[in-house]
Amino acid sequence: MADEIADLLPDEPLPIRLMNTVWADRDGRHDDLATAAGLRRWLPGAGFEPAPKADLAAFVRLRDALRRIAAHVTADSRERAASAMADLDAAIAELNSVAVARTPVLVRRDTGLVLDWETTARGAEHALAAIGLAAAHLFTGEAATALRACYGPGCVLYFRKDHSRREWCSSGCGNRARAARHYERHRAGKST
Repeated sequence: MADEIADLLPDEPLPIRLMNTVWADRDGRHDDLATAAGLRRWLPGAGFEPAPKADLAAFVRLRDALRRIAAHVTADSRERAASAMADLDAAIAELNSVAVARTPVLVRRDTGLVLDWETTARGAEHALAAIGLAAAHLFTGEAATALRACYGPGCVLYFRKDHSRREWCSSGCGNRARAARHYERHRAGKST
């Protein structure tokens, strides 16, 4: 995957998509934003204009802050998924620093009229501000109750529980979790 980003769970809200630029598989933990080239590939995939001079460090700080706040909101105990930003207050301050003033505006879209947010920020700063505001909404109110950490074996992703029976970020994680439970029951039965 050196030439492209994973873009795991592309239907999730932007803050979750940014958080999920850290992911894991059998080969270990991966970071789609390890390089400026990764960020340049991620931004258009997330619906933002290409930003050749985007501040990689700012996006990584925001991503780490969002992962730390998400861990707090979801009571996430997964060591492998821990954020590089350990302090919750620092994470909140980081999020607040990018969620710059935005003005609500009514916009006509294919689906009808929607409330959108306008800002004077442009390019990468606009992306940071948009993700920051979306994250503030995600971590508060009813949206926060739907945020989940995936406890599939080895998974480090977050997702929005959009169905009452959804317990994992993907069917693959659900299958691995069921297989692990089956293996443990089978193994426990043989040891007695």
